[in-house]
Amino acid sequence: MRDLQTIDALREGTATQQAAWRVLVALGILEILAPFQARLVGTIPIDVDIPGSDLDIICHAPDLDALARTLEAHFSYLPDFRFSRKQHYRQSVLICEFRYGGFPIQVYGSPTPVARQRAWVHLVAEAHLLAQGGAAAKAAVRALKLAGEKTEPAFAQVFGLAGDPYEVLYDLGMRLLGMECEGDD
Repeated sequence: MRDLQTIDALREGTATQQAAWRVLVALGILEILAPFQARLVGTIPIDVDIPGSDLDIICHAPDLDALARTLEAHFSYLPDFRFSRKQHYRQSVLICEFRYGGFPIQVYGSPTPVARQRAWVHLVAEAHLLAQGGAAAKAAVRALKLAGEKTEPAFAQVFGLAGDPYEVLYDLGMRLLGMECEGDD
């Protein structure tokens, strides 16, 4: 399984992954957001994206205002740039959205360290499952997503995971990462 902590593998991946790599490099977004431990998550790194899938970037932001200032300083000129704040798992989070290079981009900032954020932990679990299930599992997940299913429920269906798919994948990912589960982001 490839190193999910970098975008290096995208450079040689599918056409969508290569396009995503070019966009991320052109924006320099991971370097700009490096102080926030930025990581690309979502469906594109594991090749279960569908048309319109966004580039999801998560950040560790104990100071949401500092992340907002950084994003505004570097990306506010881009189309559809906007912020929202909401409560997610009992804590305030920042969501910034914009478009670049044909991709919708969403940056999610949380006070939870990136290694414990649900999007990261789910990505680790999903990559592990796909490594076990191969091309057929990947195709089945993608087919469910094309039919309108969200990613985590699609994985639960394909891999026969019982219970709340978000919790099951989080528990699996935390075990794979060698960490204890505690009511995190």
